[in-house]
Amino acid sequence: MPIKFVTRNIHAYLDYPVALALIGLPFLLGLGASNPMALWLSVVTGIAAFLLTVLTDHHLGILRLVPYSVHMAVDLVVGLTFLAAPFLFGFTGLDAAFYWLNGAAVCLVIASHKPEATVQPAE
Repeated sequence: MPIKFVTRNIHAYLDYPVALALIGLPFLLGLGASNPMALWLSVVTGIAAFLLTVLTDHHLGILRLVPYSVHMAVDLVVGLTFLAAPFLFGFTGLDAAFYWLNGAAVCLVIASHKPEATVQPAE
């Protein structure tokens, strides 16, 4: 039985720092040695992740236009894309490791998501 501990609130607190890390870490780590796209894919994804977080309907969202379920689906697509990116774009070395580790982390967070309790209508 999988352990489900990442709540909607925990996820919300992870979103902003992860987005900022996706923007800044590629420069700090010097990504792009195997392919310049290794640098820019993360930066663009980080900017998009920041905007998605601002727009998501959770307690840290600012405009709350995007349903949380859509946010989770986008996160899953990003995780799977990051896992495939080294194969698709020929990333090697640190470039590949960065995407595999981040893709695995995103997929692990999604897999560890604790569904919210549903409220049963009164009879």
